[in-house]
Amino acid sequence: MLDPKLIRSEPESIAEKLAVKGFTLDVEKLKELEAVRRQLQDKAQSLQAERNAYAKSMGKAIGEAKAKGEDIAPLKAKGEDLKKSCTQAEEELGEVQNQLDNYLSGIPNVPDAEVPAGNDEDDNVEIRSWGKPTQFDFEVKDHVDLGAESGLLDFETAAKITGSRFAVMRGGIARLHRALVQFMLDTHQLEHGYEEINVPYVVNRDSLYGTGQLPKFEEDLFKLEDDREFYLIPTAEVPVTNIYRNEIIEADQLPVKYTCHTPCFRSEAGSYGKDTRGMIRQHQFEKVELVQFVKPEDSTEVMEQLTGHAEAILQKLGLPYRTVILCGGDLGFSAARTYDIEVWLPSQQRYREISSCSNFRDFQARRLKARWRNPETGKPELLHTLNGSGLAIGRTLLAVMENYQQADGSIKIPTVLQPYMGGQTQIS
Repeated sequence: MLDPKLIRSEPESIAEKLAVKGFTLDVEKLKELEAVRRQLQDKAQSLQAERNAYAKSMGKAIGEAKAKGEDIAPLKAKGEDLKKSCTQAEEELGEVQNQLDNYLSGIPNVPDAEVPAGNDEDDNVEIRSWGKPTQFDFEVKDHVDLGAESGLLDFETAAKITGSRFAVMRGGIARLHRALVQFMLDTHQLEHGYEEINVPYVVNRDSLYGTGQLPKFEEDLFKLEDDREFYLIPTAEVPVTNIYRNEIIEADQLPVKYTCHTPCFRSEAGSYGKDTRGMIRQHQFEKVELVQFVKPEDSTEVMEQLTGHAEAILQKLGLPYRTVILCGGDLGFSAARTYDIEVWLPSQQRYREISSCSNFRDFQARRLKARWRNPETGKPELLHTLNGSGLAIGRTLLAVMENYQQADGSIKIPTVLQPYMGGQTQIS
């Protein structure tokens, strides 16, 4: 959530910045709600002050009335009337405050000044690339056909078991999938200094609100039929970032760096009919996530480091990729800046997203009340949060399959993965 004080003091400036994201801030509505809130707050405070003053004087007044033999009912009635007026004013204030909070919670994060203007992914800007697109002297197959020929990647059985956009993996492909998880976790833990963490795959509504998935993106989530409002996680970002909800971290503990492997569950409600073939876009997939909690002055530098950690995985695997900065129209709700890493897929002759790395500044931390104690002031201040896929396992798997395929349909195993595959060098 954006700083309400900032929105109140600079609504036009905030509206101009949000326009880069394609979001229209209703400044007049905001001003009207704020004016009503202030009016009701003044009214509630005035009535409360009057009630408090009357309560202090009422005891004496009742005593004097009794001494004179007067009826004290009017004195008590006035006290009850003031109490009812205070309650009504507080309820009216609460209702308007809820309206204002709901509106504020739907306002996205302000993009960094470096974020380019644009409407969609076609307007994203490449900032670097690594490797050259893989060349073949035979007709390449996509991962679906490679998996079907070997019988090790099966979408039909998955559709029978569950439905579309699921997969069954067997034998060498299943082991390769597991090897990728192990390799990524080991690299991030041993080389990049992240602590491995294991978290629940089910979260509550407060957790999803804290990271910005709710209330705006509820249709993209799988909600459990449970009175407690539980949801399957769309990404490990949600449970891991919520570790520090309502917490204060001491300065000497920062940065906090976590890596986490989880399944992820998404309804893909907004992508009907898109990427329906294969493993590009599934309802259930797995990721190794990178999450960092840092001091505000460090987040820009950490953003580059975290992205480099994700890129290092692709370099070790020998997979060509490029990194782009997302334009305003393609930037996520909570992010101030996002780099997408896109891996080369020979079957599509194009780069496809395999990781998104984002700096949220203090946007998530304000919703989460995640803070650190500044030793210079001794006071708690909001953290900055960052995360990125390091990487998406299914998309990395298919990228390995396609880039390392051979003419006979077998798949070479990248050298770095062979120790995780018991020395195996190819999948036949």
